[in-house]
Amino acid sequence: MTASRGFLRRAALTVTAGAAALVLTACGGDGDGNSHDMGSMASESGSPKAGASGKAGTGGHNKADVGFAEEMIQHHRQAVDMAELADSRAASPEVKELATKIKGAQDPEIETMSDWLTAWGEKVPEDMAGMGHDMASGMPGMMSAEDMADLEKASGAAFDEKFLKLMVEHHEGAVEMAETEQAEGKYAPAIDLAEDVITAQTAEIKQMNKMLDRS
Repeated sequence: MTASRGFLRRAALTVTAGAAALVLTACGGDGDGNSHDMGSMASESGSPKAGASGKAGTGGHNKADVGFAEEMIQHHRQAVDMAELADSRAASPEVKELATKIKGAQDPEIETMSDWLTAWGEKVPEDMAGMGHDMASGMPGMMSAEDMADLEKASGAAFDEKFLKLMVEHHEGAVEMAETEQAEGKYAPAIDLAEDVITAQTAEIKQMNKMLDRS
C-alpha cells in the first residue's frame, strides 16, 4: 500500500509538472504571438500614413501645376524686381512699406515653387534679370521691357504713381493665373498657394487703388 501510494504521488506530481510546463509554454507562445501581432498591427496602421505622406510630397501633380509653378516663379521675380526699385526711388513711406511686404511674401514663394519643380524633375526657369522681361510677356500682367525701363528712370512722386499702377496690373495678372490653377491644378499645396496669392494680392490691389485715389 505504501509503495502504491508513493507511486500514485509521483505520478500525480509528474502530471502536475507537465501541465504547468504546458501552461507556461502556452503563455509564452501567446505572448510572443500577441507581440508579433501587435507589431504587425502597429506597422499596418502606420503604413497608410507613411504612404499618404510620401504621395503628398512626391506625386499628385499635373501639367497645370507645372505650368503654374514655372510661370508664377517668373511673374513673382518681376514683382520682386519692381519692389526693389522702391527703396531708392519711392517718395512715399507707404509705397516703400508695401514694396517691402511684396518682396517679403513673394521671395519665399519663389523658393517653394522652385523646390516643387526640382522634386518633379522639371527645370526651374532661369532668372530673366538682364535678359529683358519680354521673354515672359505673354503672362497676364507682366510688364514689358519698356515698362520696366520707364519705372527704373522714375523717382519721387512720379515713381510712386507709376509703381502703383503697374503693380495693380501685375497683381491682377497673378490673381488670374492663380484662379486658373485652382480650376485646373491637382497638387494640393499648389492650389493652396494659389488661394494665398488671390487673398493677399486682391487685398493689395484694393490698398494700391486707394493710394492712387489719394494721390
